[in-house]
Parts: sequence; C-alpha cells; structure tokens
Amino acid sequence: MSDDAPESLIPYDEIVQEALRDVVGRVLGEVERTGALPGGHHFYITFKTRLPGVAIPKHLVERFPDEMTIVIQHRFWDLKVEQDMFSVGLSFGGVPSTLRVPFAAVTQFHDPAVEFSLTFHANAAPELQQEHEPAENDMPQIEAGDADQSGEPSDAADDGSNVVSVDFTRKK
Repeated sequence: MSDDAPESLIPYDEIVQEALRDVVGRVLGEVERTGALPGGHHFYITFKTRLPGVAIPKHLVERFPDEMTIVIQHRFWDLKVEQDMFSVGLSFGGVPSTLRVPFAAVTQFHDPAVEFSLTFHANAAPELQQEHEPAENDMPQIEAGDADQSGEPSDAADDGSNVVSVDFTRKK
C-alpha cells in the first residue's frame, strides 16, 4: 500500500491560493474605504516585479529585477483596490511613484502589528513569458501528395513532434 495521496481532479491548491489573495484584497479595500490604517497595523507586501500587469517605474524594476517588498505604513497615498489588483502611491528616495500590482503577483503579505502572515506559491502566479528562438520542430504542413497509400502521412515527416493534423473534409 502506498502512502502517496491520490491525485485530485479538483485544483484545491489553486482555489485556496485565490481565496488567500482575496484576504489581501479585502484588507487593503478596508484601508481604502476608511482612508487610514487601523491602530498600529502596517503591511509588508512582496510581489514579483516582472509579471504581466505589474506597473512600476523602470528604475525600480532595474533595482528589483525579480521581487520587491513595499511597506504600507506612514507615507502612502491614492490606495485603490480593484477585484484583481491594487495601486498605491509611495515614495522611493524622495521620488513619488505609483505602483500597480495584480494580486496574482503577490507572494507574501505580512502585518507585523499582529504577526499575521500569508505566503503564496510562486507557481500560483502566471509566469513571465520570455523571448525565445523559434521552435526547431515547427515543420511545414504535409501536403496531400506526401501521404502514403493508407492515407497517413509518410514517415519522412516524423520529426518527433506530437502535432496531429486532421482533415474533416475528406470523404471515405
């Protein structure tokens, strides 16, 4: 008998990650509605800087090419919370900046006033697509004359790819 749990057909991990990110949105939304942080609360929010939807000044991306942590405490302004992202004004080295961060890019949320912390799986956020060379297995489509007697493509085009071409207009 194996100790391994069976593979679930329900994406529980993704559902939980999404729900926990909603906690961050609700907390920030409450701060937006009241216009202030309650009591001694303040937040450290860590996010991936290069994920789609993240909009931060270029000098910050250069300084933090992978991840960045911001503090929402004393000096912030224009906090706006939407269903899937937030934006906030912060100052970096005396230079005011506005940051737009999708909740999918957030990897950590920490409120040290009450020792509340959430950590999100890195794979829960969409990965940045990097530029790459064209795939070497992109071959031209096989023409009708390139099929063998059975109607199947000849082995001459067998390049190891798993792309299948189906012609639904062919009559038997």
